[in-house]
Amino acid sequence: MSRRHLGLALCLVVASATVAAQNKEKDQNKEQERLAACGVVMSEVLNVPDNLPQEILDNAECVIVIPSVTKVALGLGGSYGRGAMICRSGKAFNGSWGAPAMYAIDGGSFGLQIGAESTDLVLMVMNPRGVDALLGSKIKLGGEASAAAGPKGRNIQAATDASMRAEILSYSRSRGLFAGISLEGTSLRPDDDATEQVYGRRITARQVVTGPALIVPASGQALVDVLQKRAPYNQSDRTGGR
Repeated sequence: MSRRHLGLALCLVVASATVAAQNKEKDQNKEQERLAACGVVMSEVLNVPDNLPQEILDNAECVIVIPSVTKVALGLGGSYGRGAMICRSGKAFNGSWGAPAMYAIDGGSFGLQIGAESTDLVLMVMNPRGVDALLGSKIKLGGEASAAAGPKGRNIQAATDASMRAEILSYSRSRGLFAGISLEGTSLRPDDDATEQVYGRRITARQVVTGPALIVPASGQALVDVLQKRAPYNQSDRTGGR
């Protein structure tokens, strides 16, 4: 190979490596911004009147926040979004709130039901069975994990039997309105590619939640802080089945 061709080849290698590094940094920044948005949404939800009942928050093992869920296509009813799941630490999920893992949601017609182009979703995982289902592969709500629209307000006295038995309680916020919403038929899955972008190494949702404690990325600290402040202790009583 001539010096000219060798120089050209080296230039192409350097250019390719530069583009790859720029794309990686762009992906990392995007996921960090998405994780930061989860903290903003959770903080805003917990600071509006008639929001999540404190009892629900106190009894939750994990919380999933999906900011700005959007419709896949006009008229199809499908929706798609990405966000994060954060769980209490410890084998019994009774410790402080741990590091977040990234998650994705798709399917369902909830975007059309509430008549909005973009919706924030908050899901409360209420028992270890629900957590275990979510830490595996893709699951369908109402199938592998029971789900129901969550009650809201200062207490849960008006909650239905279905919501009290559900493994996952779901809520939506759109156009300033916050309410329980049914997500049955919607799919949830760990987004391990996004989690890799957040932590800089390949790691699964199960490893994030149940493995050795991870350092919370700066972009996820607001989400951890707001939950630790509002619900520092797990008060669930599993003698009743939870």
